[in-house]
Amino acid sequence: MLLKLREHRAVLLACVIIALFLLPLYALGENAHIRMHDNLDSNIAWYKVLRESGQLFGTIDATIPQVITGLPRNAFGTEFSLLVWLHMLFPSMIAYAISQTIVRFVAFFGMYYLLQDHIIPQRETSWISVGAALAFSLTPFWPSGMLSTLGHPLALWAFLHIRRHTASWKHWLVILLLPLYSSFVLGFFFFLAAMGVLWLVDVLRTRRINPVFAASIVTMTALYLLIDYRLVYSLLFPQGPTSRNEFVSSILPFWKTIRLVGKNFAIGHTHVLTVHTYVLLPLQLFTLVILVFQRKKDMLKRSFLGWFALNICLSVWYAFWFYVGWQPLKERFAFLNTFNFARFHFLRPLVLYVLFALSLAFLWQLGKRWRSLVKLAVIAQCLILFYCNEEWYYRRVHAPSFKEFYAVSLFENIADYIGKPKQNYRVATIGLHPAIAQYNGFYTLDTYNNFYPLSYKRQFRKIIAAELKKNKRLKRYFDHWGGRCYLFSAELGKWYDYRKTSKKKIRHLQLNTAAFSSLGGRYIFSAVPIQNAASNHLRFKRSFEHPEALWRIYLYEVETQGE
Repeated sequence: MLLKLREHRAVLLACVIIALFLLPLYALGENAHIRMHDNLDSNIAWYKVLRESGQLFGTIDATIPQVITGLPRNAFGTEFSLLVWLHMLFPSMIAYAISQTIVRFVAFFGMYYLLQDHIIPQRETSWISVGAALAFSLTPFWPSGMLSTLGHPLALWAFLHIRRHTASWKHWLVILLLPLYSSFVLGFFFFLAAMGVLWLVDVLRTRRINPVFAASIVTMTALYLLIDYRLVYSLLFPQGPTSRNEFVSSILPFWKTIRLVGKNFAIGHTHVLTVHTYVLLPLQLFTLVILVFQRKKDMLKRSFLGWFALNICLSVWYAFWFYVGWQPLKERFAFLNTFNFARFHFLRPLVLYVLFALSLAFLWQLGKRWRSLVKLAVIAQCLILFYCNEEWYYRRVHAPSFKEFYAVSLFENIADYIGKPKQNYRVATIGLHPAIAQYNGFYTLDTYNNFYPLSYKRQFRKIIAAELKKNKRLKRYFDHWGGRCYLFSAELGKWYDYRKTSKKKIRHLQLNTAAFSSLGGRYIFSAVPIQNAASNHLRFKRSFEHPEALWRIYLYEVETQGE
């Protein structure tokens, strides 16, 4: 009874800590600092564009006219995602805060239940489950991924109960609800593939099919395919080649691939940041050394070694997906290019924090002198993760706040100056992300999206062909990927954070403004002055600033024939 009371207190304390971690989002609102990469520069603006387009339930072949010359509606994903609905019902920053809250609490309880029921069920070490689950819930996950990675522990908890025939309605409810707040292609395809392998291994080992376990895997897979019907339709009935058809991802020679294995194993990846380098990794390596030289074989040792081997395999698979030897096969089979199979490493947050709990449990068993190290490790990891809190981290590196980034008042002034309905002209940006203009309702020729028509990529390339020719890195970046369909300048490179304090100037810009005009382009928003604007048939109108914005926007209008 005393142990159970202590466990409940530990869970309550963890919930309070998570609430404190989330507090800046609610206290600061649009003055909060949040992730820019693959977040402010893309997804948050996409949700707003989708909301204002009126195409939430658009047909399969519908387009969003605000982006490029009509971005396929399917590029914005399914209307059956609860994250999309948060952004439909609430202002962007409130939706973001609610989403963060949902994900972190589900991540905590999912990992806690998994550890308690299946990994380290001993009641006397239940606080280890709480500590490891708390640390897992504080990791800086990719926000628009929702529960695509941090939902894996909860899903595994449910599947393992179903596999063992100890499931109740709660476990089946998890299977049914998780697809509504996670992504198939950004996490659960790989998780369900792993569950399929687990089922197959069981069949080969026991000679029993376990139809209920198989049915649960099929059920969840079918739900994802139904929810993400737009993606399924796009794969089965493509309306034409997209920018993804020109992806060239396998470019690394053998030794650079090996180096990438080590980098991913030791540091991780931006979309699944686990912050495991300073505490988890040394602790796991230390535990591994002790276990290797320990003759005793028990369940804890076998479990740790199995998870550790899986962790290594995931990093190896990730790195070798970019090995140059794959490229001939990818060129022959287009789906190997258009679908990123490297993302099996998205399972690593689950794997690493299960290993963290197993390491703690093993060291705890070694006796009293080790238990101080165990407590210190949990505290240290949580402190490091608090240090990585979005507000503290992005404020520390002088990143813009939500309000500073989108600069709504600044762009309202620009729209008022232009004085025309936004749908009557198109713009593009230089030196800052086009998502900013999109968020503010402008119709942009440039964009950052998962995919868009290949024909448009080739049309847009004509505008920036001379700039790409001057910079091999930019040329490779656009031609071999092209997700960022930007007005690149060789002088600016891949940098989109030129603030009003910047002294940078573009002196030798070469844009094909005739090609720009042919797509409907009329204005260019530049974050830096263009010294040779006239030679590009650009007329400088005026610059704009606002106290709440980090940017100074130089407005240029394309000179049409006869002007």
